[in-house]
Amino acid sequence: MKLTAKAVAPLVLFAIALAATAAMISARPATESKRPAINAPLVEVMLAAPGPATLRVPAQGTVEPRTESDLVTEVSGRIVWVSPELASGGFFDSDDPLVRIDPRDYEVALEGAQAARARARSDLVHAAASLKRQRSMRETGASSRARLDDAIHNQASAEAGLREAQVAVRRAELDLERSEIRAPFAGRVRRKHVDVGQFVGRGVPVARIYSVDYAEVILPISDADLAYLELPSEDHRANEHRGDRAASMAGPAGEARSIESIPELGTRPGPEAVLSARYAGREHTWHGYVVRTEGALDARTRMLNVVVRVDDPYAREVESGRPPLPVGLFVEASIEGRQLQNVIELPRSALRRGEEVLVVDDDDRLHRRRVEVLRSERDRSWIRAGLQAGERVVTSQLEVVTEGMKVRTAEPAAEGDAVSTFQDWRAHPS
Repeated sequence: MKLTAKAVAPLVLFAIALAATAAMISARPATESKRPAINAPLVEVMLAAPGPATLRVPAQGTVEPRTESDLVTEVSGRIVWVSPELASGGFFDSDDPLVRIDPRDYEVALEGAQAARARARSDLVHAAASLKRQRSMRETGASSRARLDDAIHNQASAEAGLREAQVAVRRAELDLERSEIRAPFAGRVRRKHVDVGQFVGRGVPVARIYSVDYAEVILPISDADLAYLELPSEDHRANEHRGDRAASMAGPAGEARSIESIPELGTRPGPEAVLSARYAGREHTWHGYVVRTEGALDARTRMLNVVVRVDDPYAREVESGRPPLPVGLFVEASIEGRQLQNVIELPRSALRRGEEVLVVDDDDRLHRRRVEVLRSERDRSWIRAGLQAGERVVTSQLEVVTEGMKVRTAEPAAEGDAVSTFQDWRAHPS
């Protein structure tokens, strides 16, 4: 079968296209293979700088009054007056009158006691004159021994009667004085129980009050945290009570130890404590100091309670503008601890697996280093051993770490300054 020219033309064009494509492929330049560059990871570092550090121990507690008690009546009667300050939340000063009970019965009783005392004095004067006369007559023989004995007895009885009358007057004066109830200290009213017109008996609570000269915060401290606080021991407080008799004590080796060498809270303020809480919609802080520890460990928590004192919690004595520290407020505390020397402070993020850090050597390679951690808090840690001054410690997080891996970092501007390598990367992106 013969092919026509019309059928052969497409085959010729297809052959020409294949030839052209083959020529183009053979004429293209050869491509050069190149391995992609791997950038070293970016890290943040800081220089290890040993130096002094003051530790702080965190704690939590509730504000409590120094003294809280029931104000009770010492005499019975009808209440005729109540101070406007005797209301829930009211303030009062020491010796302010708060409640008055009808004093008329006690005024009458006092007047009767004073009359009885006057009669007893008159009886004593008469008995003394009679005794003097009987002694004179006995010396001249005009009176018998029995009459003299009766006169001596009458004078002694009159003296006792006068003393009894004086006691009755004093008791009546006290009852009249107690008909007005006065504040035993500067304080505030928690609850009021009585009002005008009410009849009360002896020993009836009038109000629940508490002092405001200073407040106390009970802070439970764990045994581990106690090691970082300078607190007085039971022996120190006992020495304070012994006074001059404990001017020197025998130590374990028999040497004399002066009591002045023992720090005591009775002669100086204890460690400072900074309290913080949210009050009236804002965060506030108050400053206090440790005054004592409680006598025994808590049986449930096995923690020791430390008592922090805050003077003038309601800021009544000074116009400082600081908010009050109300009773019942829950606060967080930071207590000043011991001062340490030659320790390295690092961000908490620098620690890996609890007691390991990453160190960058002079060739910018990473190495794991085990360190001795003295103490760790929420955002920082203190290292006792395992690092040398001037070593670069990684503070950023790395997901994958290989011993000796290459990293990129910038030298810190000063010791202790963490350096971000982002700016270094922008300057040298390759």
